[in-house]
Amino acid sequence: MTAPFDVLTPDLAMEAVREAFALDLEGIWIPYPSYVNRVYGLRTTEGRDFVAKFYRPGRWTTEAIREEHSFLAELAEAEIPVASPLADSEGDTLPALVLETGDGRETRYPFALFPRRGGRGFDAETDEDWLRLGRLAGRVHAVGARRPAEHRATFRPGLLTEYLRELEREGLPHPECRAEFFEAAEEARSILDPLLANARLLRIHGDFHRGNILDRPGEGLLLMDFDDMAMGPAVQDLWLLLPGPSDECAREFALILEGYEEFRPFDPRESALIEPLRFLRMIHYLAWQARQRRDSGFLRHFPDWGSRAFWIKETEDLKDQLRRVDSGR
Repeated sequence: MTAPFDVLTPDLAMEAVREAFALDLEGIWIPYPSYVNRVYGLRTTEGRDFVAKFYRPGRWTTEAIREEHSFLAELAEAEIPVASPLADSEGDTLPALVLETGDGRETRYPFALFPRRGGRGFDAETDEDWLRLGRLAGRVHAVGARRPAEHRATFRPGLLTEYLRELEREGLPHPECRAEFFEAAEEARSILDPLLANARLLRIHGDFHRGNILDRPGEGLLLMDFDDMAMGPAVQDLWLLLPGPSDECAREFALILEGYEEFRPFDPRESALIEPLRFLRMIHYLAWQARQRRDSGFLRHFPDWGSRAFWIKETEDLKDQLRRVDSGR
């Protein structure tokens, strides 16, 4: 079976961008580290820098990607620093490249072009830094709460089970770990699902950690990479900012909430979701890796993924996280 990106070469990607956006590009491309999508840095002969993102075929529907673009446009209109996709020569932010794969089938690669926005990585060190992070999240959620997203992933009861079934269909994890792995996951699910059933959902970033935030002097904090935009509880974006488990970060979380509530209220009951959501993210990440493990680029970087030793460690990490989930009940 041909992996989704095996036929998409950088040269083909550059040509697609050149044609769609009528740009005179230099013949140099810079690959960005992304395993879900293919992302390239490009420069025009005039010295303007762009980032082209080719979305993984089949992961999102066209409607889901357009909801991401619409959310970005709303945030930009609200003067929240984000990188919004540019419209092509026909006014569309989501053109597509169609290529024939080795089995004779055609594969559609939607792509978008963004202005390259530089900045410094942001490490929160002072109280004001944590307040700034909370304010950024509050501003984003104030816009996100205006309307729902109908085609994005939703944090709902049963989501953890879907990821587990996906792993099970692939014959994962390793047989020696399988019973312990699924036993821990089922216990976590029994705690997570009732909490999600009562949570208020809104459009969230979904991957709101500090690696996706740049500090741009004179502009403020720039929020990047809305790939995981979803309908979820507000706390999903907030706990990802914490430097460790919730019981070790009470002060940082309080400062985040102080900044957040300058723009919208926070339901304190959502705090009970933090460690169950961390467990969910661990399972989600394993399912995400499983989908990509046949890609040559993934295997080069993670040659030991899926081994017996790998699954033993992952199972032990899940059991450790389950203990945190249990202790927070």
